[in-house]
Amino acid sequence: MLRIAICDDENRARDMLRFSLEKILEENKEEVVYEFSSGAGAVRWLKQHPGEIDLLFLDVEMEGISGIETARQIRKFDQNLKIVFVTGYPDFVFDGYRVQALDYLLKPTNLVRLSEVLHLVRKLVCDSYNEQFTFQNADGTYRLYLKDILYCFSDRRKVFVVTRNKTLSLYAKLEEVQNQLGAEFIRIHQRFLVNAAAVEQINNKLVVVDGQELPLSRSLKAQASSKLAKAMLGDKRL
Repeated sequence: MLRIAICDDENRARDMLRFSLEKILEENKEEVVYEFSSGAGAVRWLKQHPGEIDLLFLDVEMEGISGIETARQIRKFDQNLKIVFVTGYPDFVFDGYRVQALDYLLKPTNLVRLSEVLHLVRKLVCDSYNEQFTFQNADGTYRLYLKDILYCFSDRRKVFVVTRNKTLSLYAKLEEVQNQLGAEFIRIHQRFLVNAAAVEQINNKLVVVDGQELPLSRSLKAQASSKLAKAMLGDKRL
């Protein structure tokens, strides 16, 4: 499902873009789920909800912080969000590339161009599904890229997913999460699961991930140490 947000400080501009999108979105598969009236509001919300949005239509000329500055701030904590600028002027296009913008649309938006952008985003998001972990909790739906997950740990009935920027939780068993994440994630303890690519050091008792020391259990030490050592040496046959 493609989840879309619009950021524009003009109500009429947001309404026009949403109406255009609703004409071409795939029913029950795609929707505009959030609208922001300022860049600051978009940055604040997106930082608290990583992975919940696939595509952001971002106005360039806004009061307060501009669309370009909004994108710069977003890129500090999210390199994966697809950003498409919406503008009345094409001159900024090179600035857009500096913040890894996917494309840009001129106002008023043309349905043909809008359809082209959606087609591209659908393909990119679909191709990346196998590289993502999607889950729900009380705060919403999250979609995290596997490469961004450092490790997971269980506490009572919850599993906590740790990235460099945030820790998120869901009701699940660690075994269930391990099966969804795949072979690159290694069980090092009854309560801990690590991304092999994120491991910095292994010793007899600990595994170090992003400077954090995690326990290595005696029962899993031989198997986990072997797999992690192969990963650290570049051997993908885990």
